[in-house]
Amino acid sequence: MPDLGVVERLRAAGCVFAEEEAELLRAAASGPDELDAMVGRRAGGLPLEHVVGWAEFAGLRIEVDGGVFVPRRRTEFLVGRAVALARPGAVCVDLCCGSGAAGAVLLASVPDAEVHASDIEPAAVRCARRNIEPRGGRVYEGDLFEPLPGALRGRIEVLVANVPYVPSEDVALLPPEARDHEPLVALDGGADGLDVLRRVAAGAAQWLAPGGRLLVETSERQAGEAVAAVTAHGLGAEILEDEELYATVLVATRP
Repeated sequence: MPDLGVVERLRAAGCVFAEEEAELLRAAASGPDELDAMVGRRAGGLPLEHVVGWAEFAGLRIEVDGGVFVPRRRTEFLVGRAVALARPGAVCVDLCCGSGAAGAVLLASVPDAEVHASDIEPAAVRCARRNIEPRGGRVYEGDLFEPLPGALRGRIEVLVANVPYVPSEDVALLPPEARDHEPLVALDGGADGLDVLRRVAAGAAQWLAPGGRLLVETSERQAGEAVAAVTAHGLGAEILEDEELYATVLVATRP
């Protein structure tokens, strides 16, 4: 049983799942002093994943450093669809990879997958390299497709792009854990939330193999405009939803 004082401190700080968080903090701490410090950081608003240094995602333990976007449970739907579409040995890319959660799952789930990932944030790239490269993938620092090897052009079969899609004016409405502790570039999708998706769509047809798929997480209210963004560049599109995870995914296909 977790120490009652820990639970009470977490509950007082507004942690809804105080008992479960207390268990994780106790398991991660090397002793009472470290536990006290970790509880203090969590009670101060730091995301639990940043405090303990990892997030559980699709059955994997993904390392998550401070200042790096924390993979969301709803994104398991996006990554699950990507895994289902990837044949053994598929060439896969994880754009806007953050911690590298999607790339790590593809490597763990798709036999002999060739996985490349990129992110513009140096902290995310350092973190993603620890999650992806020991599993056999490669991670690059740069903006979207720009740092990828040219040899991938026209060969990507599964392209996962977990782009930011929060409209700029809504960023201030996000929970403090995200707003204050995750990089703005991983949250802010521009005026209507679709700026980065449009940039990905503009380049996707050049990088995808014939029949290759682009998978993007979006919101239910943005789905129609997201479809328009990819069909404008000659890609077919469909919307998939998971009500339990409250997840909406756009799957776009190169003819």
